[in-house]
Amino acid sequence: MKFIGNIIWLLFGGILAAILWAIAGLLLCVTIIGVPFGVQCFKLAMLGLIPFGAGIH
Repeated sequence: MKFIGNIIWLLFGGILAAILWAIAGLLLCVTIIGVPFGVQCFKLAMLGLIPFGAGIH
């Protein structure tokens, strides 16, 4: 069921959310102050790809 939920999520906006979080992460990593926030944006981008049954490490 988690697999089906992830596929439906990706089809209905999960890919777009992950791309936007990754772009935000790249923009924040330009400055030294923004690096910790940029790293968290990359984690959110990964969570945006597989939200059901995923854990952030």
